[in-house]
Amino acid sequence: MPRSHAVALSAALVAGLLVGLSPSVAGPAHSPSIGQVFDQRAPALRIRTVARRLQHPWDVQQAPGGRLVVSERDRARISVVRNGKRRTLADLSKQVWVSGETGLMSLAVDPGSRTLWACHGSSAGGNHVQVTRWRVDEKWRTLSKRRTVISGLPSSSGRHGGCRLLLDRDSDALVIGTGDAAIGTNPRDLDSLGGKVLRVHRRTGKPMADNPYADASTDRRFVWTYGHRNVQGLAQRADGSLWSVEHGSYRDDEVNLLVRGSDYGWNPVPGYNEQVPMTDQSLPGTQQEAAWSSGTPTIATSGATWVRGSQWGSLEGTLAVAVLKASEMVFLRFDDSGSLVSATQPPALARFGRLRSVTSARNGDLLVTTDNGDDDRVLRISPR
Repeated sequence: MPRSHAVALSAALVAGLLVGLSPSVAGPAHSPSIGQVFDQRAPALRIRTVARRLQHPWDVQQAPGGRLVVSERDRARISVVRNGKRRTLADLSKQVWVSGETGLMSLAVDPGSRTLWACHGSSAGGNHVQVTRWRVDEKWRTLSKRRTVISGLPSSSGRHGGCRLLLDRDSDALVIGTGDAAIGTNPRDLDSLGGKVLRVHRRTGKPMADNPYADASTDRRFVWTYGHRNVQGLAQRADGSLWSVEHGSYRDDEVNLLVRGSDYGWNPVPGYNEQVPMTDQSLPGTQQEAAWSSGTPTIATSGATWVRGSQWGSLEGTLAVAVLKASEMVFLRFDDSGSLVSATQPPALARFGRLRSVTSARNGDLLVTTDNGDDDRVLRISPR
């Protein structure tokens, strides 16, 4: 039996959930676009702009000493922001291939070892996407000891470059979510790195020993899950579980609970047929249903993080998901089994345009990048 965590939710049902009702709902099915709903028990939000005049900032991560590290996709620039001031840590414009949705994308930062990872386009040996690792000096002013962790993530025009990074708290794994490069055969081809979630050792780049195909001699040794379209977000829950967020076609953006070795059902062949379901249950084998789906139309979900800290009140323990097309943030609550319980969209976060990334600061604040292409910002969000 396929795992069925997708839940059918009408706007009225969502509103009922938010005021504490507990209606019974059945899956699998898709939830429609939620619309403007707000949990009246949620705290008021304090929203501060900590950096301006950015261009397509793809990611923001916290570094030591109150520093924030920010990537800009098209400029291929990594910046450090501190006390409201930005300075360039690295100009990678001569190293990064930029085309369409591909450029300098996700970052991961290990403050303890002053190590920084970046996922970016590369034209070395033909256009592709790769993950690179650097050491950072004590004052966070220079990068050195560059090393390629993994390369050959497929690319075509730059569409569906994907590439979100996450440092696993419970192991030495670097988790990598990838796009399918808009090539229909990639997602279910285990020897393609496109349309996958991968796990590699964060220092050596070798496959993690507990990957489902770790003993293979081909690229499938890096694969954790497959059958994805364009992974935009990765987040690790307090229980250690891994979750992904991905763009749908014209329907069904998805939040997925990642199960080792599982197929998430995107198979747009022949050609690149976007009329097929995001999770196609007619395929051989078992396909994992989404934990949440936008229904029709898509809202273009992107980065995500789990909300931590009692100061967040009723939003503590929700998954905060940045949204591009609908220009908002959605807070989704799932129960211990991964079934959707409620959703809320604070109106205060619907006035900044497209939201690309959301990550957690160490004190529980949310760090958010806008992606409007003109005077983009990094926002810091905390409950009042």
